[in-house]
Amino acid sequence: MMDELALAVERMRAEGADFCDARYQTLVTNGIVVVDAAVRRLSEDRGRGVCLRARKRGSWGYATTVDISKEAVLEAAAKAALNAKAGTALGRPIPDTGDARAALKADVKLHPAKVGMDEKVQAVLDMDRAQRVDRRIVNTSSVLREEVRQNMLVNSHGRQLSWEEVRTTIMVQAVASEAGRTEFFYDIKGGTTGYEVVKGTDLEAFGREVGKEALNMLRAEKAPSGLVTCITDPSISGLLAHEVMGHASEADEIVKRRSFLTDMVGRQVASPLITMVDDGTVPGARGSIPFDDEGTPASRTVIIEDGGYKGYMQSLETAAEMGARPTGNGRAQSYDRRVWVRMTNTFFEKGDQGLDEMLSDVRFGVLTDRMISGMEDPVGGGFEAKALRGFLVENGRVTRPLRSFTLTGNALEILGTADAVGDEVRLDGGSCGKGIEDWVPVSSGGPYCRFKIVLGGD
Repeated sequence: MMDELALAVERMRAEGADFCDARYQTLVTNGIVVVDAAVRRLSEDRGRGVCLRARKRGSWGYATTVDISKEAVLEAAAKAALNAKAGTALGRPIPDTGDARAALKADVKLHPAKVGMDEKVQAVLDMDRAQRVDRRIVNTSSVLREEVRQNMLVNSHGRQLSWEEVRTTIMVQAVASEAGRTEFFYDIKGGTTGYEVVKGTDLEAFGREVGKEALNMLRAEKAPSGLVTCITDPSISGLLAHEVMGHASEADEIVKRRSFLTDMVGRQVASPLITMVDDGTVPGARGSIPFDDEGTPASRTVIIEDGGYKGYMQSLETAAEMGARPTGNGRAQSYDRRVWVRMTNTFFEKGDQGLDEMLSDVRFGVLTDRMISGMEDPVGGGFEAKALRGFLVENGRVTRPLRSFTLTGNALEILGTADAVGDEVRLDGGSCGKGIEDWVPVSSGGPYCRFKIVLGGD
């Protein structure tokens, strides 16, 4: 297939493209869903195709094909070049990323393709049954999801790359109900890993602990409201990093001047304790990639350093427009979707305090534990997140459990209040959309962080 991609690049160049690339991708996704100890869904989705992309004077032309014959690929290449020439946009030349050759396999211990479906189904059933620790558990659900991507890319700068991405995720969720009150709890494991994440997990304990925590949620109280000292756990810290600061640091929002962080490079935007990065090279993290979908190697991009704003995540296009270096953040949901500037693993770096130390001088506050959802606001900089639960902190001690509550405020104002940052970073994997579409695998997270945040109890 690499030969066909190289010929397609030659065709687009011959048709007048200033820059072009050809990318072939296969995507296999397997999913097993068990609900209340019964298999609800068993699926396997397969897709493949070629994306041809040409650029002329700043205008992009795209064409895709699922017919991977040489004739079809060359025909699509000619269409991409024609589409680019039809545009009227003006732009700077794509920065030369240099020629490179690479053929990389995913670094996993047990490839999902080598494990039988019967074993996988039994694993999910075991996780699900283990959640039934009490008659008050009224609903259980368990999921195994596997994704294998094979990528090939050739571009007009001489890059010829092939790489594989493997991701495996397991999730359990239990719902408890008593006296008209219903609560739930969940846990997730996975990342850029193979089936070893299942083999290395005590599945019975994994499910049982979630069942127990769902029961504990039944005695949780309403959270306090108003401006409160809040120690955010890594998942809530990650929501602040990802949903607000991360999306607003994607350079395609900057060039359109749609981000509240436009023109902020060099300014102090947070407490000196805050450093934030996007790093696509973190071993095992769900958002890690060898290359982005433009063939740029993944990298560690510092966005905030010691509270000062350092810069943006870049694709080839935005790097050209801003005179910057591509950072390996040009990503697409699949071969037939447009490349946008997207995050990989976005998180706050660790500080130097343990959690006990951070709790010790809190007279009255809240410690969060896990997130449910967060809001993306790159334009206004608003932060809104929903925590699954939390704990009241009184006189330096964790006391009563709290049921779900919201956290709101202006991101920069919140970051400015940081007065303690934990000494361990944890990442949570998920999928991120550009708005409400174009989903890509990512991670977000950080350490425990102590802020002043407005809370609202449900």
